[in-house]
Amino acid sequence: MIFRLVQELAASGVRVAVACRVLRVSSSGYYGWCGRPPSLRAREDEALAAQIREIHACSRGTYGAPRVHAELRLGRGVRCSRKRVARLMRSASLCGIYRRRRRWAGPAAPAHEDLVRRCFVADAPDRLWLTDITEHPTREGKVYLAAVLDVYARRIVGWSIADHLRSELVVDALEMARWRRRPVPGQTVLHSDRGAQYTSWAFGRRLREAGLLGSMGRVGSAYDNAMMESFFSTLQRELLDRRRWQSRKELAQAIFEWIEAWYNPHRRHTSIDNLSPVAYERLYTATVDAA
Repeated sequence: MIFRLVQELAASGVRVAVACRVLRVSSSGYYGWCGRPPSLRAREDEALAAQIREIHACSRGTYGAPRVHAELRLGRGVRCSRKRVARLMRSASLCGIYRRRRRWAGPAAPAHEDLVRRCFVADAPDRLWLTDITEHPTREGKVYLAAVLDVYARRIVGWSIADHLRSELVVDALEMARWRRRPVPGQTVLHSDRGAQYTSWAFGRRLREAGLLGSMGRVGSAYDNAMMESFFSTLQRELLDRRRWQSRKELAQAIFEWIEAWYNPHRRHTSIDNLSPVAYERLYTATVDAA
């Protein structure tokens, strides 16, 4: 639901008015959605979360989801699933203490064949997507941006901003692209490098669920994803390097506004007849409809 996306953006530091304007929904509608009474499920989650916090505190902060679930089920007779407990613990930023396990340096994660071979050309939207990660410092620390670019119109169809490089960063960018574009299974190639985030189990699973065709360039070759590097270079030149950023929140909001309020709808590209990505896509749609 689009209001939920506004809520998530607001939680990450983007102003509600800005998010609503870019996503083309009314602020009054969003606040009306926020003002609805919580559902029965939400009230039950709130009550269960209170018990979870109490159990976690009594364990001196050592219990993870399995033991908290066991205490709820066996000690208090509360019927709920372990997944629900884990979800509520994540929402409350609660975690247990686990023994570190020695990692086995097994074989490298499976990589996809390079289906692109530096030919960054598409004859229609949602035929070829590129994805990569960039970073930029603030006085609070680094901000990381994962983006998904549609080659046909150079449009950013998905992005995610975080203060970490875990696989969730690239998974969230892919999920936004899926939600926005609804690609037909088996028709869209997603090309990336061979970084750990893109060879992770979580990213591979989402790729398969979406029916996307994975493609990867060679290790250490920026030219194998040159169009994505070009986008990040533009972002660096036109936004990131023009000032010093005080906080992650400030930079995250600036990146959001630059992508959604400037780059996609307005920034002209010589490679697509000096049109913006949104305008170039509309021209394609009009041509197809007229045919």
